[in-house]
Amino acid sequence: MAIYAIGDIQGCFVQFQQLLRKIDFNPGKDGLWLTGDLVNRGPQSLEVLRWVYQHQDQVEIVLGNHDLHLLAVSEGLGKLHRDDTIHDILNAADGKVLLDWLRCQPLMLEGHGYAMVHAGLLPEWSIAKALRLAEEVEDGLAGPYYRDFLSRMYGNKPTRWSDDLKGGDRLRVIVNAMTRMRFVTRDGEIDLGFKGERDAAPAHLVPWFEAPNRRHAGTPVICGHWSALGVHLDEDVLSIDSGCLWGGSLTALRLDSRETVSLPCPAFREVAAQPAAR
Repeated sequence: MAIYAIGDIQGCFVQFQQLLRKIDFNPGKDGLWLTGDLVNRGPQSLEVLRWVYQHQDQVEIVLGNHDLHLLAVSEGLGKLHRDDTIHDILNAADGKVLLDWLRCQPLMLEGHGYAMVHAGLLPEWSIAKALRLAEEVEDGLAGPYYRDFLSRMYGNKPTRWSDDLKGGDRLRVIVNAMTRMRFVTRDGEIDLGFKGERDAAPAHLVPWFEAPNRRHAGTPVICGHWSALGVHLDEDVLSIDSGCLWGGSLTALRLDSRETVSLPCPAFREVAAQPAAR
């Protein structure tokens, strides 16, 4: 039995299936971890979501910002963007079944010696604390008042964590860190303004996984979200969004050996026209 983590698919269904064949994935015995952003901007978001739903016994996912955007739009609580490719899901006969399932998926996972989250973790969060905070969001999404959660999800503030935060502000910081963050200031404040390459960042910013005094250090975190970073593997972070959507590749990471397999992808979007992620 092998368990593979695969980076952001974003509707690139054909390449996803090609990568599964390349790693000889056997759904009868192997497992998959998907880093979130299953959908949007690629050409076959509905097919990706259907495949994952049909193989849910072998697949574990975390929610990404594009997945949350889909949920908000489906409830009339988010605006469709020009480059969104989620219309087929919204119009599908089985769309409600797929969306109800997606809404009940986790924001963070732990197992096999790893944690997984779509974007990142704030430095003051231990793995145990981050899992508890993720559960607060998961409860809001899966509960009877999920529309209220989705209606208050958007926004860039607060930018700093405090245990005293409550209500929408508290959940928004958790969502922004776990699904949108790339950089933090050196004292741990979320920065959502700069989305480019690591070496081009302003001097006051560091990648979230290089923030000083990280309480989650020591547990390797698998993540996606940051296609400009590409595949980045070190002791504590394994970032595997290699930009399939933009003509990069789709990457699978085998958890027990940390070996990676990448599949080259055609460009479905022009990099110069890449819209700012939420």
